[in-house]
Parts: sequence; structure tokens; C-alpha cells
Amino acid sequence: MKKNSKLIGKSVVLSKRNRVDICVVGGAGHVGLPLALVFASRGRRVLVYDINQKALDAIGCGEVPFMENGSEPMLRQSLKNGRLQLSSDPELIATASVVVITIGTPVDEFLNPDTKVMKSCMDRLLPYLRDGQLVVLRSTVYPGTTQWLDHYLKDKGRKLNVAFCPERVVQGYAIEEVQKLPQLVSGMTPTAQKKAAALFRGIAPETVVLKPLEAEFAKLFANAYRYIQFAATNQFYMIANSAGVDYDRVVSGMKQNYGRLRDLPRAGFAAGPCLLKDTMQLAAFSDNQFSLGHSAMTINEGLVLYVVGQIEKKYPLKDLTVGLLGMAFKANSDDARASLSYKLKKVLQFHAREVLTADPHVTTDKELLKASEVVRRSDLLILCVPHDAYRALKTGKKPVIDIWNFFGRGTLV
Repeated sequence: MKKNSKLIGKSVVLSKRNRVDICVVGGAGHVGLPLALVFASRGRRVLVYDINQKALDAIGCGEVPFMENGSEPMLRQSLKNGRLQLSSDPELIATASVVVITIGTPVDEFLNPDTKVMKSCMDRLLPYLRDGQLVVLRSTVYPGTTQWLDHYLKDKGRKLNVAFCPERVVQGYAIEEVQKLPQLVSGMTPTAQKKAAALFRGIAPETVVLKPLEAEFAKLFANAYRYIQFAATNQFYMIANSAGVDYDRVVSGMKQNYGRLRDLPRAGFAAGPCLLKDTMQLAAFSDNQFSLGHSAMTINEGLVLYVVGQIEKKYPLKDLTVGLLGMAFKANSDDARASLSYKLKKVLQFHAREVLTADPHVTTDKELLKASEVVRRSDLLILCVPHDAYRALKTGKKPVIDIWNFFGRGTLV
């Protein structure tokens, strides 16, 4: 992301008389900001509310604080025409007709849903919500959360239209996909459902109406299914690799002109802030009877240990400096949340002489070095994330562990 020092806008203190169409709570984040920009580009007056003042200041200067394709030109235009406004003042939430909440349900240290986060969020917002507003939950929530919120607000004597309309986009391509993909819509009442459908018809090609619990399951099932797909291909990889077979050749042969396997992904580290978390939410909801989900977690998380174990069979790790290339959770991203590269780093720090790390996009880790320096100083390299930026990287004759076969040397460890 190119930095622009020219001040295009700044955090705006709005008058309470200055009504907006939509307020996006948590609007400076990966889910909220792209949505806010799309609404603003369609002529809606949008308020981005967030407690992260540093992020708001960057956005106000026309800089998106994370990688999102096509975002900065849209941001600058929205700031210029006044359609997008920024604030950390919660009182301004009352100026909106629609409040979109991008706070989801995380999991705790026991991999169980932490439902206290949603309650805490709503308690902070409650003084600033006004009756008649449409309140849209946007991020993934534990099944039943939409109904719980509706009842909670009614118990507090509030009359709000509660809806759940989950985001369904790939991080980094949200602006493009939110305008191309069907939008799932649900509401706790016919009025809430109607208002939510009308809201998203303004930006999505079609809306699909479900009941709130159905929509909550649809979001979780989609992410869990993807996580299970990765587990299947990673299990296949470990079987093939242990047999001395290049898995990339197997996959290429299986998929060539054979449409039934077009959705089979390549092997590699499957992580990030959503897939494991949402799979474990389903497991918790089903009283830990989601055995397929638990197996997927064991496989995907266990791939790190498998790779280290295979390396130890061939190389004297305790005498080597190991370089890790790519610390984001996926290719061409700057998001390192829940990245398995960091799990690999921790494991290797116990086994290797030294571990060096590099990533061309991640900006939150002060220990990162330039890739060229990592290559120069390392005895062994591991490609953790196949960033396009590594296409031109010269690794010389250094051994490279490349599950992805990104460098075309095969997938064998």
C-alpha cells in the first residue's frame, strides 16, 4: 500500500443535526471499511465509527490501513465528495437511520465462543441507539445471537429493527465481491427483514431471504466447509509426501479437464481469523459432536508439526538457521492474525539454531527482515506463504521447503 502524505481529509466531528444514512460500527476494520466505501460510492451518506483513532486518522488522509484492492481511489473520492465521514464519538451513532455492527463472536482460549464480547459491545452502544433504527449484525456470530440481541434490546425497553446480514467476501477483494455476490438477508421481524433487504439491494445484485438462525448457520457452514476442504487436501499431501510422491503432480493430474475436482485446493497452511474460529463455533454449538470439524482442525493445525518432523529427518535443524518466507495468513495479504507461520516459528525456535522471518506486506511485526537478507543468512528456507512478490526472489542453491510448489521444485519435504 502506497503511503500518501497529502492530507485529503481528517476525522470529522459531526453535528448531531447532520443526519447520515448508515453508521458502520467498527468501520475502520477489514469488514466495515470496504462496506462503508461501497455504500458511499452508491450515494449513501456513511459515518465510520471506530475507537481506533490511529486508523481513523489514516483513513482521513486517504490511506486504507490494510490491503484491499481498489480501496484507496474510492476512499479519496468519498472523502472529497463528503459521502464518507469519520468519528470516534459514539453519540453520533444516533444520527444514522441504519447501524451496521461489524463486531463478531471470537473464541476464547478453550476454543469456545466468547459471547460476552457482543453483550459488552451492545451495552456500550445502547445509550446512543434510538428507537426505529435498523441494526444489522454483519460479522460472524454464534448461532442464536440475532435472536438473543432482539430479546435483550426489548428487555431494555428499546424498539429496534434487528437483522443479520453476513458478509461473504474474500479478504482483500471485499469491495469487488460485495457488489457481485448475492447477499443473505434475515430479520427478527418482517419490518426488519424488509428494511435490511432494501438496504442491500442498493449494492448487491440480489438478496436471498432466510430466517436469522438459517443465515447464521449459512455463514458458519460456508467457512467450516472451506476449512474442511483444506483439511482434505492437506491430509492427502501428508499421505503422498510420506510415500515419496510429489503431491502437486498428483493434483495437477487429478484436475486436468476433470471438472468434478475443480474445487480441490492446493495443500498449504490454512489459517486466518475466520476459518478455524467459525469451525469451532459450530463444534461448541453441537456440544462438541462436530467430529469432522475437530478432525479438520487437527489436520490443518498439525501440518506445521508434520513439516517440522519431516525436515528433522533430512536436516540437522539444531545446527541450522531457518528462514521463513511469508508471515501473513494467506498470499498477497498483510493480515498476520492467526497465521500458522507464527506457529511454525515458535516450533522451530525450539528445534533450530535460529529462525529468521520475512514478509513483504506485514507491517505489525518489528522482527521481520528483508527477504534477500533472510535468504542470505539462512541455511534452509521454508515458503510459508506464496506471495506474488516472491516470484522474482533468488534463492540460489539454498534448499527450499515449498508445500505449494510455488518455485516449481516439487512439494516433497
